[in-house]
Amino acid sequence: MQEITGFALLCVTSYFTLINPLGLMPVFLTMTSNLDSSSKAKTARKAIIVAFLTLLAFAFTGQFLFKFFGISVDSFRIVGGVIFFIMGMDMLNARLAKMKVNEEDIKEYVSDISITPLAIPMLAGPGAITNSIVLMEDAQDITHKIVLISAIALIFIVTYIVLWAASSISKFIGETGIKIMMKLMGLIVMVIAVEFLFSGLKPIIKSII
Repeated sequence: MQEITGFALLCVTSYFTLINPLGLMPVFLTMTSNLDSSSKAKTARKAIIVAFLTLLAFAFTGQFLFKFFGISVDSFRIVGGVIFFIMGMDMLNARLAKMKVNEEDIKEYVSDISITPLAIPMLAGPGAITNSIVLMEDAQDITHKIVLISAIALIFIVTYIVLWAASSISKFIGETGIKIMMKLMGLIVMVIAVEFLFSGLKPIIKSII
C-alpha cells in the first residue's frame, strides 16, 4: 500500500510540474483573447483530450519503441533527467511560458490552436511524454498502471479547470504569484530530474564495474 501511495504521489507531482497548468495559463489567455467564453472552454477541452490520448499512446508503446530502436530504459531515464533538469531551470528562472509561444506562432496556429501548439507540444511536451514512458516501465502490475492512468487523467482535469477559469485565476494570483508558483514547480522538476538521472546511472555503472 505504501509503495502504491509513493508511486501515485510521484505520478501526480511529476505530471503537474511538467504540464504546468499555471505557467500555461498566460499563454492560453493570449492565444484565446479574441474568443468568447464558450469557444475558450471548447478549445481547452479539445486540447486536453488530444494531449491525454497522446500521453497514453506513448505510455503504452514505450516498450515497442525501446525494442525497435534498441535502447534501454536506463538510457531513457538519463535523457529524461537531463530534459527535466533543463525544463526545471527554465521554470526556476520564470521564463518557460515566454519561450513556448510568440506572436508569430499564435497567428500561424490560430486556425486550430487546440491541437497545435496547445495540446502538442505545450501540454504533451517532451518532458510529459518521457515521463509517461518511464513511469509506465516502472509500473510493475495492473494496479500501478491504473494509478498512472488515473494520475494523468486527474492532472488534465485540473488543467482544464485552470484554463477554464484562467481569467479569474490570473487576476487573483497576479503575474508575481504565477512567477513564484513557477519557480517552486521548477525546483520540484529539478529534484525529479536528479532522481531519474541517478536511477538510470546506477544500473549502468554496476554493469561496467
